[in-house]
Amino acid sequence: MDLINVVEWSRAQFALTACYHWLFVPLTLGLGIIVSVMETVYYRTRKQEWLNLTKFWMKLFGINFAIGVATGIILEFEFGTNFSNYSWFVGDIFGAPLAIEGIFAFFCESTFFAVMFFGWKKFSAGQHLAATWLTAFGASLSAWWILVANSWMQYPVGMEFSADQMRNVMVSFQDVALSPVAVNKFFHAVTSGWCLAGAFVVGISGWFLIKKRDVDFAVKSIKVGGTVGLVGILLCMYSGDGSAVEVTKVQPMKLAAMEGLYEGREGTPLVGFGVLNPDKQWNDNEDALLFDISIPKGLSVLGRHDTDAFIPGIKDIIEGKDIVDGRLVNTVPYAERIKRGKAAQKALAAYNEAKKSGDAAGMAKAEKELKPNYKYFGYGYFNNVKEAIPNVPLVFYPFHIMVTVGGWLLIFLLAAVLIAFKKREWLSIKWKNISLFPTLALLTIPLTYICSQCGWIVAELGRQPWAIQDIMPVQAAVSSLSVGQIVTTFIIFGILFTVLLCAEISIMVRQIKKGPEA
Repeated sequence: MDLINVVEWSRAQFALTACYHWLFVPLTLGLGIIVSVMETVYYRTRKQEWLNLTKFWMKLFGINFAIGVATGIILEFEFGTNFSNYSWFVGDIFGAPLAIEGIFAFFCESTFFAVMFFGWKKFSAGQHLAATWLTAFGASLSAWWILVANSWMQYPVGMEFSADQMRNVMVSFQDVALSPVAVNKFFHAVTSGWCLAGAFVVGISGWFLIKKRDVDFAVKSIKVGGTVGLVGILLCMYSGDGSAVEVTKVQPMKLAAMEGLYEGREGTPLVGFGVLNPDKQWNDNEDALLFDISIPKGLSVLGRHDTDAFIPGIKDIIEGKDIVDGRLVNTVPYAERIKRGKAAQKALAAYNEAKKSGDAAGMAKAEKELKPNYKYFGYGYFNNVKEAIPNVPLVFYPFHIMVTVGGWLLIFLLAAVLIAFKKREWLSIKWKNISLFPTLALLTIPLTYICSQCGWIVAELGRQPWAIQDIMPVQAAVSSLSVGQIVTTFIIFGILFTVLLCAEISIMVRQIKKGPEA
C-alpha cells in the first residue's frame, strides 16, 4: 500500500509541475516568433508604431519566459528526487539530450535574451534584430532536446541493455535524437505554441478594441498574431497527422485509449463526439460507448492512411491480434509478455548472482536467456494484463476536447486574419451591446490553454503505466521516499507554482492596462 501511495503521489507531483510548466512554454515559443516578426517589420520600415508593438509584446514575452524557466528547472530536478531508479536505469541515454539542452540551448537562449531586452541602445538595429530571432530560435532549440528526451521515453531506441552495468546504455545518439516520434512531437509542440501565442495576441488585442484604446495597435497585432497563429494551427494539424501514424506503429494501446476502441475492425470510424461506458471492461461484451457521433473510416485514414485498414482495439492488442494489408498478424499477447518479462528479470538476477561468485559460465547462460526476453522486461512487474491498460477516460476525453478546440481555433484564426486584412469594420460589429469579435477573441484565450493542456495530458497519460514504453513501468521508476516527504513537497510546489502563476498574471495585466509606449 505504501508503494502504491509513493507511486501515485510521485506521479501527481510530476504532473503538477509539468502542467504548470506547460502553461508557460507554448506562449514563450509562439511569442518569440511574433515579436521577431514585428521587429523585422520595424527594421524594414523604421516606423515608430512597429517599435511600440515590438516592445509591448516583448515585455509580455519576458515575463512569461522568466516564470517558465523557474518551473522547468524544478521539473528536471524531479527526475533525480522522485524517480531516481529511472535516472539510474537510463541516465546514460536520457541525460544526454537534457545536458545538451542545458549547456547549449539554454545558454544561447539566455545570452541573446539579455541582448534583446537590454541592448536597444548598445547594439545596432540589425544586431538587435538578430538577437531577437536567435532568442526565439534558442527557445525552440531547448524544446527540441526536451522533446527528444520525452519521445525516447515513448519510443526507446538507440540503446541496449548492459547486464554487467545493470542499466541501459546508448549505442546510437542519432537514433535517439532523430527518431520519427521525436521529430513529429517537436513540430507538433512548437507549432501548437505558435497557435496558442497567436490566439493570445488576438485575444489581448480584442480587449483593446472593447476599451476602444490603441485601435491601430490592436489591428496590427491581430494581423501578425493571427497570421502566425493560423500558420501554427495548420502545421500543428499536419504534424498531428504524422504523430497519429507513429502512435499507431509504436504505441497502439495509446491510440486505442484515445478513441475508446476496445475491438478493432477494418474501416474503423473516428469518434467525433462520444460518451464512454463507465462499466466497460476490456474482455466483456458491453458496448464501449453509450453515445457517439463518428466519422466513417476516419481512424483507419488517420492511423494508417487507408480507408479500409484495420486498427486494433484494446482487446486485440492484449490478445496479440492485428491485421496488416488484409492479413492476420499475430503479435505477442500480453499474458505472454508478462511471462517473458518475468523470465528476463529472473535471468538478470541469475546473472548478478553468477557475477558475484565469479561464475563466468553462469553469467553467459543467464545473459543468453536475458537477451531474447529483455524487450518485455517491464511487463514482468505486472501480475495481470489489466495493469498494462491506461486510464481510458483520462485519455479519451482530453483527446476529443483537444481536437474540438483545435477545430475552433482553425476557424477563429482564419476569420481573424481575413477580418483584420479585408473587413476591418467587422471588428466593431455588436450584438445586444456586446462587441462580437473582440469578446470571442478574449474567450478563445482560456480555450486555447485548455486545448494545449489536453494535448500534453493525452501524450503522457496515454503511455501509462510506462515510464519507458515496455521497459520500465512507473512503479519501478520511483525513488525510495516516504509518502509524507512527497506530500510535503507536493503542497510546497503547489503553493509556489500558484503564487508564480498569480504573479505572472498580475504583472501581465498591469502591463496590458498600461498599453504600448507612446
